[in-house]
Amino acid sequence: MARFAGGSGLRMFILITLLGAMVAAFFANDGAALILTPIVLAMMRALDLKDRMILPFVMACGFIADTASSPLVVSNLTNIVSADFFGIGFLEYATRMIVPNFFAIAGSLLVLFLVYRKDIPSTYSVENLKRPSEAVRDQKMFRISWFVLAILLIGYFVVEFVSLPVSLVAGIVALVFSFLGSRSPAVNVRKIVVGAPWAIVFFSIGMYVVVYGLQNVGLTDKLADFIVIGAEQGLFAGTMLMGFLAAFLSSVMNNMPTIMIGALAIQSTGTEGLMQEALIYANIVGSNLGPKITPIGSLATLLWLHVLRSKGVVITWGYYFKIGIILTIPTLFITLSGLVFWLWLIG
Repeated sequence: MARFAGGSGLRMFILITLLGAMVAAFFANDGAALILTPIVLAMMRALDLKDRMILPFVMACGFIADTASSPLVVSNLTNIVSADFFGIGFLEYATRMIVPNFFAIAGSLLVLFLVYRKDIPSTYSVENLKRPSEAVRDQKMFRISWFVLAILLIGYFVVEFVSLPVSLVAGIVALVFSFLGSRSPAVNVRKIVVGAPWAIVFFSIGMYVVVYGLQNVGLTDKLADFIVIGAEQGLFAGTMLMGFLAAFLSSVMNNMPTIMIGALAIQSTGTEGLMQEALIYANIVGSNLGPKITPIGSLATLLWLHVLRSKGVVITWGYYFKIGIILTIPTLFITLSGLVFWLWLIG
């Protein structure tokens, strides 16, 4: 990628951000943060850039991992929870959220550039970089992986028409990958399985218990009354209110309980048709972007900060709070505006 950018720092910044969006779409936000960040950091250091110049690329990896994690059901755990709660199929979800996700990517690129434009290097030298082929330790496994990933993507859409859960396709492909990996000298399957973030599963189960407890004490009913106030003002106002409400709640108590509380509240509003759709997807957008305001907003951010710290890059919570608000608020507004426009257009 550094070679493809042709020595232009700005072009490489854009390419890395777009790559992060693509990884987030197909490998989820956690995958994007954990996979891409170490790679980009190693590449920046290989280019012998100063720490000040590395920061824009590192922040772009962490930011885009969440902001561009809305296009597919599998792109974020919040998407899975909401789609399952409202009975939204893979294809139906994709037709509603792919276009708004383009707005999210464009908004992310814009605000990231405006904030870090002075730190992005104008040029760089690729003399110290290794050839891309040298990074691939098993060429056969590398080629097979692309084929299997293509089957996975096709499978996501096919299950919509045969009434099978998306998890079945993902599970089968995971088993196939594990078998193929066990036959490759470059892959340590046991290490991968042990190192997987299993805590997310138990965390999610725990959040279900917490959320239904909050519902029992009347929190969701109060939120539903507040959401109705916005919905009564029209599609744009209702979408903005729901999106920013979900973003605020996500930033202070994590996005997993927020997406579930929001879903229960939307169900209690009694809204139907286009308005209900707008509220459902605004809740997802707010729950995916809002966590970027604070370090505790999503598990992906906490994992990202941990990865950076282990690589010798320390981003303080104070700096993250300050930059998180600046980056998130305009991006959230742009994305929600795109959502309103798209739902209005197809509705």
